[in-house]
Amino acid sequence: MDLGIRGRRAAVAAASAGLGHASAAALVAEGARVTICGSDEERARAAAERLGPGVRWLRADVSGPDGAAAFVEEAAALMGGLDILVVNGPGPPPGTIAQTPLDAYRPALERSLLAVVRMSLAALPFMREGGWGRIVAITSLGVRQPYPNLALSNTARAGATGFLRTLAREVAADGITVNSVQPGLHRTERVTQVYGDSPPVGDVPAGRLGEPADLGAVVAFLCSAQAGYLTGAAVPVDGGAYQALL
Repeated sequence: MDLGIRGRRAAVAAASAGLGHASAAALVAEGARVTICGSDEERARAAAERLGPGVRWLRADVSGPDGAAAFVEEAAALMGGLDILVVNGPGPPPGTIAQTPLDAYRPALERSLLAVVRMSLAALPFMREGGWGRIVAITSLGVRQPYPNLALSNTARAGATGFLRTLAREVAADGITVNSVQPGLHRTERVTQVYGDSPPVGDVPAGRLGEPADLGAVVAFLCSAQAGYLTGAAVPVDGGAYQALL
């Protein structure tokens, strides 16, 4: 299927590796013009080179108060505008509620809630100017079913999902869709950090870890011309894990 986004200008945050990189790769494969960022300059440059000629990169830490909006604005300046934004970023550190001090919540909200707000709001003027836009945020299945040992992520990403769904209603008439994808267990550095070498795939009906490309393909579709009537959705990409809990 031709997703109808050839030549569209896309900014993909935190795309040096993992789910962000896979999302950027899926958009590049559809002919989009892509700018990525990473907090480490060498990793961001190498990631852009892997993605192919014409992919641009910026060094930006989108988890902080200054980097999130700046990345979107700089990417738009490089490409002469912005049509697609994939919101992504590193999650907060793991820990149970009992292990997590109260003062740890503020940086977690900055990283996984306010960064989503800042990037989305920075993208809107460019999308409104063109009368077309796609915002897709990579969140977590923990929004639907909280993960053990991820108290900060479960809390902050739930707030981000509420913001995205509210924004979707407010900008739909402008030709802008706002959706999120909720990854389950995928083969990423984050899953290894939390679960080590033994992620609980026994709870996944598909019987395996997801590959980053599994999620990237869903992100690309949500950015497509065909997805123009799909907004305010939070799509689980989890091998059936959430449904298995019901």
